[in-house]
Amino acid sequence: TVEERDPKGLYKKAREGKIKGFTGIDAPYERPEHPEVHVRTDLKTVAQSVNEILAHLDDVGIHLKPHFRTLEESGEEACKAN
Repeated sequence: TVEERDPKGLYKKAREGKIKGFTGIDAPYERPEHPEVHVRTDLKTVAQSVNEILAHLDDVGIHLKPHFRTLEESGEEACKAN
């Protein structure tokens, strides 16, 4: 899924050998044993995912000022689950 959503083409470059030590290609992905946040980015939009992370940070006492640029999303097209 991550490779399919690679807007910069980094996975393609890693598969071509142009990038070494790329997680999931020639370097192992080490799944966290106890993740603090689990966000289903395959089911949520970018804005929903960011808001979930910000809410968790707020819950644990990390309060960020909401100075983020507006993100235009178009519902179904912005979130495609496989």
